[in-house]
Parts: sequence; C-alpha cells; structure tokens
Amino acid sequence: MEYMIGLEIHCQLTGLASKLFCPCACNYRGSEPNANTCPVCLGLPGTLPLLNKKAVEFAGMISLALGCRIPDEIMFYRKNYFYPDLPKNFQLTQYNAYGITSIGVDGKLAYGEKSARIRRVQLEEDPGRLVYEGGSMEKSLYTLVDYNRAGVPLVEIVTEPDFTDPKDVRDFLNKITSIVEHLGICDTNLEGAVRCDANVSVAGGNRVEIKNVSSFADVEKALRYEMTRQKTMVSRDIEVKAETRHWDDARKVTKESRSKEEEQDYRYFPEPDVPSIELGGDFTKSLQRSMPELPDARKARFESMGLTPHVAAVLIDNKGLADFFESAIKMHNSPKEIANWLVTDLMGFVDEKEKEAGHYLSGIKAGPAHIADLAKLVEAGTVNRATAKQILAQVVETGEMPSDIAKKTQVTRIDDAGALAQAVDAVFAAEPSAVADAKKNPAAANFLLGKVMQQTKGRADPKAALELIRKKLA
Repeated sequence: MEYMIGLEIHCQLTGLASKLFCPCACNYRGSEPNANTCPVCLGLPGTLPLLNKKAVEFAGMISLALGCRIPDEIMFYRKNYFYPDLPKNFQLTQYNAYGITSIGVDGKLAYGEKSARIRRVQLEEDPGRLVYEGGSMEKSLYTLVDYNRAGVPLVEIVTEPDFTDPKDVRDFLNKITSIVEHLGICDTNLEGAVRCDANVSVAGGNRVEIKNVSSFADVEKALRYEMTRQKTMVSRDIEVKAETRHWDDARKVTKESRSKEEEQDYRYFPEPDVPSIELGGDFTKSLQRSMPELPDARKARFESMGLTPHVAAVLIDNKGLADFFESAIKMHNSPKEIANWLVTDLMGFVDEKEKEAGHYLSGIKAGPAHIADLAKLVEAGTVNRATAKQILAQVVETGEMPSDIAKKTQVTRIDDAGALAQAVDAVFAAEPSAVADAKKNPAAANFLLGKVMQQTKGRADPKAALELIRKKLA
C-alpha cells in the first residue's frame, strides 16, 4: 500500500535577541507567565509591527542551506484563525499567493542515500503557549495561556510529500537539526525550539495532519500508528477523513482533534502594516559569503582526516559532538584515535534518553582535554586499551585527568626490562610443563605471555614480554 508523508518543521530562531516584530526578548524561557510581552506581541489596538532584519537574514541562511531559491521580494500575510494562543486572532506569516513571496522556495535536501524536495521556507511568528491545568488536554478542567512565546521568530520548512517510511522522516529531521545548529541560529536542545507536524495519506486518500508531537522519536511512532490506522480503514472500506489529529504520548495513539482546515479557510491577505521587502541579488551573495561551514562540508573534511564515513556522520549529526572532537584534536593531533574514543567509548556513558534528545554530553565530566590525554596515553604505550577504558569510566564520574588517574592507581604499562624479567622468571618457575610445550611448539609461547599479563595485572608491555619469553625459551 502506497503512503505519502509530508512535513512542516518549525525552527525557532533562538540565536536572535528579540522577537520578530517587537523588542521583547526572544529567550522567553524561565520568565514569569505573560511577563515577556508588550502591546505589539499582545496585539493591542493601535500598535504597529517592526520587522527584525536579522530574522530575515537567518531565514535566508536556512533557505540557502536547503538549496532553495531566494526571491528578490518577500511579503508577509495575515493567516486568520481564532485560537486562544493567538492574541491578534491572526498570525503574521508568509504565503505564495501573489507570486513567490516567501523567503525560500523549490529546494532539495539529501539525507543519507535519499533526498526530499523543499516546497517553501517561510518566516513567521510563533503563537503563545497553552498550559493544561491537569497536565494534558484530556484531563484538564481548564486551560491557561502564556503569551511569552507569542511573536518569537519562527522558520517553517514545508516539504513535498516525498517520504514513505517513518525512519526516513527521522533521519531527515536529524539532518535539519544538524544544519540549523551549524548555522548557529537555533539551539535545538531548548524545549520546543524545533517542532514537527506530519501529514500522511494512504493510497491517494485524504490527508491527515498529526500535531502535538514532542520529539523526533515520537514523530516516527506517531506516523507508524497513523499509517496502520489508515491502512486498516482502507482495507475495510472506511473513509479516511481529512482532519487534524494529536499524538497522545501516554497511550501512543493519534486522537481526533478537529476537521482539517483548507487554505481558503485562513483568508490570507497581505499584511498592510508590513510593506514588501526588496532583497535583490546582493542579499543572497552577502549571505553566501557569511555562511558558516555546513554539515556535509564538515563531514567531507573529517573524512579527509582518515575518519570513516560512518564515524564522520555520527560526529556531525550533533554539532556539540563535532565541536568536542575538533577541540580534542587541537590538543592531540590524532583524529582517528580521538574519534573512536568519542563514538565507540564515550557515547557508551550517555543515557539513551539524553542521546535521543540530542544532549550527548550532558552529565559527563569528560571534556576534550580528557579525551586527548587518554588517546595520548594509549598511543605512547603508557597504558593498554583495556586499562584506558577503565580510566575513562572514572574520568566520566570524577573529571580527573587520565594521566593523573594512571599515576595514582599505578596502572601504567610495565616496560622496564628488569621488572618484566622478574615476571617472566616467576611464570617459568610456576609453569614448567607449559615451558616444555613452548620449547617444542613456538605458538605455545602465547600461553606463557597470558600468564605474564595475569602476573602483572595487565600492565606488562606485551611485545617486550613476548620477546623476553622467546629469548628465555631459546
């Protein structure tokens, strides 16, 4: 059965200081309810919006990163609908009604082996936030409204329905997250900074929109449930209604919310208080000159250092992790060794829920200097890899430098000829039959090496110890 999935991704421009049309702080988190407001973002009569120029530049950067064309002129429209979190009863957004007037259009983004088309990128204001007294829409006896978020700059990325598998959707969302992080325009770790609504239809039927999804993992779960629900209905000849459904995280199901609005229901018309903005070709050229390195270019650079495509992809999927890696190799220039410690070992200490939320290094006391020091110890032969892993476990908890732990716990590798000779002599005295076997069969010397490693609690230099064993056997 054929499925079609399209996405509407909302990214707050948290890198800005103020809201989209007023001077209120863009960072509303932690403020008392309705304290981060002014007459403009509350939609009081007689107020006039003033467009945040930096928000237009940030939205333009996203458009270029997604391969979109930026028009010479952009406009804002009123999207009219009544909802408690919308103080003006309309939202200022962009809409391609009179030609192409949104900040970006006709883009394409590759993710893994696949790609998806970008229909448009539009700049708009975020609505306020509804707070349910009972913790959820179903249990709440009443609903409170907090307008601190109202007017925060938001970029909406609308894709074509190019997805058929929820796993692809999650991979695509991870790529978008990595891009906006690398652009420095959105801190995706902040609650609600990146949100996604998904539209899904089956067998060419009506489109159902899924809203109220809190994480990318839940977007995947919600899509899988909704696809199964629609498939079951189609197989029983039950019509799938065009509607908006909400994701019930507790029950892991989608629930009917309201009938789906059509474009004409919003009664779009140009915003009379915000004149059209002439951008021109110089705007795009200026943005291209100031754009930071994007994830794909960074991945290619990491691969040129000798990293495998998989390891490079894991690093750039989270900008914080990639920055950690770059800081570490400045202290000890061993990219492959440091990348492996990060991706294979350090990530093992990250809680899965934290990793899923993108908080790769929260609660871990190991920094770039620690990993650089650990890699240096292993490469110098001061400690073996097994011991280094034990040291890392202690570093994560205490924040001590690996070299200090190695000295304090006396786990440094024994490569002193006298100390190794004593260990070898002790093993030869304790294992006469094994010594006799090794004289006949050279491969049996590895058994004696194992006993030496056991005798020294893994601290012996294996190469030096084996050389001494062979000399003694000869």
